[in-house]
Amino acid sequence: MASKTPKFPGPLSARAAVLAVLLSNSDQTGAEPLQGRVSLAAIVKALKRKYHWPIESSSFPANTADGRATWATVYSLPPEVIAAALDNGGTDWLESRRLARRGG
Repeated sequence: MASKTPKFPGPLSARAAVLAVLLSNSDQTGAEPLQGRVSLAAIVKALKRKYHWPIESSSFPANTADGRATWATVYSLPPEVIAAALDNGGTDWLESRRLARRGG
């Protein structure tokens, strides 16, 4: 089965904010830009299913500030996906996000 070509979400959406972080190969913590509106996991699920991004996840045990044990999840895109995305409209899309956030 052939994989579908990833699509870019609207530049000012929470999905776009998360995808921009993934394309920068930086860590996404969920604090910014989500600000409690929707979970990072829900956004990643939409990026995978609706927009066809091959996002990988890795979970590991962690501790909360009050000492409880929990699980943390890290999301990433493979380096070759990032390179292909940037070569196929991703750089322009990131620029459109920057301009839209500035209002121009």
